[in-house]
Amino acid sequence: MSTHETQSDLILAGEVSRRVPYSANHLRRLEAQGDFPRRIRIGANRIAWLRDEVEQWLAVRMEAR
Repeated sequence: MSTHETQSDLILAGEVSRRVPYSANHLRRLEAQGDFPRRIRIGANRIAWLRDEVEQWLAVRMEAR
């Protein structure tokens, strides 16, 4: 993580699941295909995503509708 990134720049799994209506397994599949931002392991049992990447992913889908 670069020095510019802080905890507020990260979205934890709970927030992702509230904002993106896909199951955890489907998100893993999308990540593996390169169709969803890749997760960051921030601890032994904790993952997160970069907020900007998830928001951009959502914005692209909203613009396409």
